[in-house]
Amino acid sequence: MKRAIIVLLSMYCCISCDVVQQDKDRVKKEVHTLLVNWHQAATEANFENYFGAMDSLSVFIGTAAEEVWTKAQFQVFSKPYFDKGKAWSFHALDRNVYVNDTGNFVWFDELLETWMGTCRGSGVLEKTGAVWKIKQYVLSVPIPNEDIQAVIAIKNKKDALFVEKYQQSFFKVRK
Repeated sequence: MKRAIIVLLSMYCCISCDVVQQDKDRVKKEVHTLLVNWHQAATEANFENYFGAMDSLSVFIGTAAEEVWTKAQFQVFSKPYFDKGKAWSFHALDRNVYVNDTGNFVWFDELLETWMGTCRGSGVLEKTGAVWKIKQYVLSVPIPNEDIQAVIAIKNKKDALFVEKYQQSFFKVRK
C-alpha cells in the first residue's frame, strides 16, 4: 500500500510539473508575440497599436539619463515621429522571458537590432484578465567592455551637469 501511494504521488508531481511548464511555455509565447507586434507597430508607425500594448500607468525609460517617461509623456514625445509615418524599427535578435508562478507577471530582456546598433530592451508585463500590458520598458545601449573608458570620457562633462541638476531637484523633493 505504501508503495502504491508513493508511486501515485510521484506520478501526480510529474504531471503537475509538466502542466506548470506547459503553462509557462504558453505565457512565454504570448509575451513573445505581444513584443514582436509592439515593435512592428513602431516600424509601421501604428500609434494606437503601439501605445495600446502599454498599461495606462506604464513607464518607458530611454537611453538618455533624463528619459523616464510616463505613458502620456512618451506619447507626446513620440507622436510627431508616428505622424510622419516612420517611428523606429527595432528587431529582436534574442529574447529571454521569465514567468512568475501564477503566470500573470513576466519580466524579460532582449537584444535588439536598431538604428543605434545593438541595443538591449528589458521590461515587465502584467496580465489582467486575458490581456497582457507592458508596465515598464527600459531601452539601453550596451557598451563593449573594451570601449567603456572611451565612453566614460565622452560622457563625463554632460554627466556632471546632469548629476548636479538632479541632485538639486532630488534634495528639494526630499526636504
